[in-house]
Amino acid sequence: MRPPAPDPAKACRRSGTRAHRRRPLLLAALLPLAACGIPATGVVEAGEPATGVLEPGPGPSPAQTRPEAVPDTVVPLYFVADGELTTVPRAVPGAGADLGSTVLMLFEGPDAEERRNGLTTELPPSMAAPTIRTDGAAVGVQLPEDAGSLSALAVDQLACTVAVARLRQDPALTSAQVTVEQPGGRLAGRSSEDCPADAARGNR
Repeated sequence: MRPPAPDPAKACRRSGTRAHRRRPLLLAALLPLAACGIPATGVVEAGEPATGVLEPGPGPSPAQTRPEAVPDTVVPLYFVADGELTTVPRAVPGAGADLGSTVLMLFEGPDAEERRNGLTTELPPSMAAPTIRTDGAAVGVQLPEDAGSLSALAVDQLACTVAVARLRQDPALTSAQVTVEQPGGRLAGRSSEDCPADAARGNR
C-alpha cells in the first residue's frame, strides 16, 4: 500500500516555517519559495533604456540666415533734353533687364523726377511690346501696328537704347547695328557708333 501523497499547501506552510527559523540560510529560503510557485529570479528589466535629454545646439547666426542683397544693374535709356538725345541711368534689380524689358521701360517715358529735370520723349506713351530679333551684332526691332509713325528723333531714342543694351548684353561686341521696322514696312537703321559716346562706349 502506497503512502498518501504529501499535501503541497502543508509543505509550503512547513517550508515557510523552516525558512523563517533559518533566515540566515539564503539557499534554504529560496528553495521552498520556488516550490510554492514564486520564481527566484533576479531583477526583471522592462521598457526602453533611459536616455538623456540632448541640449539644443547653437542656431544659425543672423548673418547666415539673412539673404544676400542683390546689387542693382544700371540700364541706360535715351530720352530727349533740349532737342537732343541724352542718357538716363535706370537701376534694375539683379543682373539687369533683357532687350524687350529695356524697350518697354523706354516707352514708359521719363518718370516724374526726370520730367522735372527737363527730360521728354518722342516715343508714344504706351505701346504693345515690340518683336526683337538678334543675330550677333545685328538687332531687328519690329514695332506693333499701333505704334504709328515715329519721328527721326524717336527712332534715335529707340535704336540707341537697344544698341547700348545689346553691347552690355554681349561685352565681346565692339558695335551694334539696329534696324527699326515701323508699321507699313518702313525701315530705319542706326549704329551704336551714331549714339552719344557716354553710354555707347562707356563701362559695360
